[in-house]
Amino acid sequence: MTEEANSSTHPPLPPTTEDTRISWLRLLRSRRVGAVTFHRLLAKYGSAQNALSALPEMARAAGIKGYETCSVDAALAEIKAAEAAHARLLCFDEAGYPPYLTALRDAPPILWAVGDIARLTQPTIAIVGARNASSLGVRMARALARDLGEAGYCVISGLARGIDTAAHMAALRTGTCAVMAGGVDVIYPAENTRLAGDIAEQGVMISEHAPGLSPRSRHFPARNRIIAGAAQAVVVVEGAAKSGSLITARDALDLGRDVLAVPGHPFDARSAGCNMLIRDGAQLVRNAQDVIDALPPVDLTDRMVQDAPTNVLQRQASKTVTSIADLPPPPPEQRSLQETAVLHQRILDQLGPSPTAEDQLIRDLAVTSRDLSPALTDLEMSGAVTREAGGLLLRGDFSDASCAKDSPKHRR
Repeated sequence: MTEEANSSTHPPLPPTTEDTRISWLRLLRSRRVGAVTFHRLLAKYGSAQNALSALPEMARAAGIKGYETCSVDAALAEIKAAEAAHARLLCFDEAGYPPYLTALRDAPPILWAVGDIARLTQPTIAIVGARNASSLGVRMARALARDLGEAGYCVISGLARGIDTAAHMAALRTGTCAVMAGGVDVIYPAENTRLAGDIAEQGVMISEHAPGLSPRSRHFPARNRIIAGAAQAVVVVEGAAKSGSLITARDALDLGRDVLAVPGHPFDARSAGCNMLIRDGAQLVRNAQDVIDALPPVDLTDRMVQDAPTNVLQRQASKTVTSIADLPPPPPEQRSLQETAVLHQRILDQLGPSPTAEDQLIRDLAVTSRDLSPALTDLEMSGAVTREAGGLLLRGDFSDASCAKDSPKHRR
């Protein structure tokens, strides 16, 4: 079947039958098809089945032999695993899908959900923060989540230790949503297994990944973009200068969402990120009313979102995919812990006191950008690697901040 025969000028529609839902799942799980590519293909061909038919021909035209799309059996196996986990499939732009999330360019085409999906269509506010939260931070997160929930908002977070856990627990009665970094049935950290069970009964848990998938480091930034995208605003309670909470805040800012932060003591590193956000213009938060006052008025009488942003399918309708070369490369193969440690050490060995450009590091190590990026994220988050102005990299123990800290004047 040729590309021309599959092309469609009709706007893509959400699936209405089991067969079309399976086609959506097959397209998304096919090699070289991620969220962005999925939306582009659907806008081009009008349906997932048409896109599936076109992909092998596109691959052959690009000289790629033996390209195969995800099989029906593989899609059915994922659905069976989801049924065992009591998970429901939510497809993009259909009833129950988080309305604010549709504005993301890389909005998940499908979500697996466990629990009360009606929570996803409430006005939603994200509360995120440090895993090693202080006692005051935990108390603040609980108070914000409780009061925002009573005001009619669903509290969304990432089920991590610390601030996330406190926010979920305080909002159980009024409605909370946990976004999972792995499969919706894989609880991480394991200590939150009981909390996850409570959320499944009283709130909702969602994931873009197949059930059974264990979370890896590269999944957490992707999880954070869902938290930011599904919420009307993001409140950061505690967060270091280089933390996942700041990634979530940056994603929210990129989407034009409101970002608010709770101030902290300048000497507490856990509050450095919040204080930076406030310095750069984020709304200072003392209580839930500060959050509510900072947001545009929302009609909470029916607890439904009425003013969600324009969705990505409408924006993609005019864009086309003409070659397999337009598709992003497949995700990197999962590395073992030993392989990851070796790559981390190679990066650290290559870096020194002189800043190095990331593309130079790629050439020196003879690795791909997709292999290097997750490893750099891990090292930056731990402070082992510092990113200077202009994106230049150097080892953390050679950074200006580290040198100042280690100088005799700053030693205890």
